[in-house]
Parts: sequence; C-alpha cells; structure tokens
Amino acid sequence: MLPQIMTNFSEYLPYAFALIITIPFLVLVRQFIFTFIKLKEQEIRLLSVKSNAENKTQSYERMVLFLERIKPFNLVQRFDKGLAVHEFIFLTEKSINEEFEYNSSQQLYLTKNSWKNIVDSKNAIIDLFHSTYEGLKGNASLEEFKTIFIMNYMNGEDYISATIEDLRREIIIIA
Repeated sequence: MLPQIMTNFSEYLPYAFALIITIPFLVLVRQFIFTFIKLKEQEIRLLSVKSNAENKTQSYERMVLFLERIKPFNLVQRFDKGLAVHEFIFLTEKSINEEFEYNSSQQLYLTKNSWKNIVDSKNAIIDLFHSTYEGLKGNASLEEFKTIFIMNYMNGEDYISATIEDLRREIIIIA
C-alpha cells in the first residue's frame, strides 16, 4: 500500500512544485496591484485638490473683475452719450445685474463674508445711482449726472476698493 501512495504522491509532485512557485508570485502581483491602485487614488485626490484651488483662484479673479467693472469711473463710459439720464441708469443697472447673475455661481468658492461684501458693493452702486438721480430731481444732463455720480462716490466710502483688497488678502491665504 505504501508504494502505491508514493506513486500517487509522485504524480502530484509537479503540481505541488508549481503551486509552491506560483503562490509567492501571485502574492507579489496582488501587492503590486493594490499599491498601484493606492497611488492612483492619491494622484486623483491631489489633482482634485489642485483643481479646487484653481477654481477658487479663478473665482476670485472673476469677482475682482466684476468689481472693477462696476466702479463708477468705468460705468460712466459704458453707454452712448445720447441717452437720457433715466435710460442710462436703467441700462447700467440692467448690465450690472446681468453680469452679477452670470457670476453668481462663484459664491461656491468664496467665503461668506467676501460674497456679502460683493453683494453689498453691487447694491451700494445701484443705490448711489438712484440717490444721485433723486438728488438732481431729473433736471440734469447725462454728463452732469455722471459727474455728480462720480463725485458722490468719491465723497463716500470706497467700498469697492475695500472689497477688492479683502479678496486679495483672502486669495493670498488660499494660495
């Protein structure tokens, strides 16, 4: 009986030898694959963080550009000089609101305080348009209105420049 068991065992010896060689190889391949997957996941996370930082930077840039565009010195140059004052105010206010709505998605990347300052700056400019117009009681030419509008802004607080400066400080912290 013993010789028969030995013959049976000797039949399986090549398979056992192949198994002994294959198992360490499979363990190494498995380890390599898991390490490769782990590195790819880290790379994806790193790219995601980098992309998020780029989105934040672009958001700050877009909002600074918006604020620069609503500065009174830039607003008074936008439309034709042949407009009536109320037409100029209407078109300018419409333009400001459209640009603001276009950029409103940027609030996802800004701090709440920065977004509030941007909204407050936009509203303050629109309020300044209306208060300047009401102060003139509609008895001024467009050029006079523009001059008084700019003077009223200069005599008040420069909230747009303050908001831009706050955005600059924040982007330095983020970068």
